[in-house]
Amino acid sequence: MKFEVKTQKDDISNSSFSIFLAIATLSFLVVLSIISIKLGNISKHYELNYLCNLLAVDKSSMNFKKLSKLTNQTNKQKVWDLCREIVK
Repeated sequence: MKFEVKTQKDDISNSSFSIFLAIATLSFLVVLSIISIKLGNISKHYELNYLCNLLAVDKSSMNFKKLSKLTNQTNKQKVWDLCREIVK
């Protein structure tokens, strides 16, 4: 006949491992969300730069609409002023 004795040490190590795993998962998710926010800002900047350069070449109303949605500007003069600063 074989006896096994379960000690408190096993319970403590399992609970500490699960706490460590939860903290590691949470920190990984936080880092991923921060990276995704930064990449969103970078892509918005490059899209704005691209559309302003495109607007300097081709002054179409579709480019103005895209820029006004991207910058939340409704006035064409403000869009032009913004693009002049970016294209410099």
